Amino acid sequence: MNIIAVDIGNTNITIALYLKDEEHFIKSVSGRSRAQLTEIFKSAWDKIPLAQSSKEGKRDGVIVVCSVKPAWTKLIREIAKENLDEKLHIIGEDIPLPMNLWVDEPDKVGADRVVSAAAAYAVVKDAVVVADFGTAVTIDLVDGKGIFLGGVICPGLEIGARALKEHTAQLPEVKVTRPKAPYGKNTDEAIKCGLYYSAVATVQEIIRRYAENLGKWPHSVLTGSAAKVIKDDCEFIDSFVPNLVVKGIVLTYKKYIEEKTE
Repeated sequence: MNIIAVDIGNTNITIALYLKDEEHFIKSVSGRSRAQLTEIFKSAWDKIPLAQSSKEGKRDGVIVVCSVKPAWTKLIREIAKENLDEKLHIIGEDIPLPMNLWVDEPDKVGADRVVSAAAAYAVVKDAVVVADFGTAVTIDLVDGKGIFLGGVICPGLEIGARALKEHTAQLPEVKVTRPKAPYGKNTDEAIKCGLYYSAVATVQEIIRRYAENLGKWPHSVLTGSAAKVIKDDCEFIDSFVPNLVVKGIVLTYKKYIEEKTE
């Protein structure tokens, strides 16, 4: 199966190419760069073989999208139509979510959260927590039967740093990296320590509370563009899986096709 999996986030768009189910590349770029996005899509589409049954020279592939930003979904739709003459397959619209949700408003849960959870559960086959560090931080729980129970949403590291700058008189905006010590010797280091260790502690505390609710400790997965910043101090995390969303996109599409052919 040949798939271009597209994860449209709040800050970046990640594009992954899978040919015959093998990952060929994953690239992440700003959603504001139409020219760069167009180049990546054209390059990926050119690598997909022509469909043997097509007299029009159509390629044997699909573009599957998971999006939390409608404006950028529209942009990708335009790029695909104008440059590839292809339509998008949108998870949550054209393709159903890959697992059941036991939440108050299922239609308002971000599809990215659900496909990541489904990808993690497909491997673990038991209760699992997915902590995704992006623009926002989501920490979601799936029970042992593969049901999405919900989660928490927190500000991401960059949002926290920006908020301190914007809502105080003298604090600077810093780039959060792993601190050299647990306390700062100057203002910049103090802010970094506060944001960094707050993030690590939040993940640990939320997982602990999930475990108390479940009656057992769930497998935990760390993912997201900012996850690599904190992963070295998250010894309690079982797995670090970059780009879990795109893996979930592929899994979701395959599940959809399998169920259609049954």
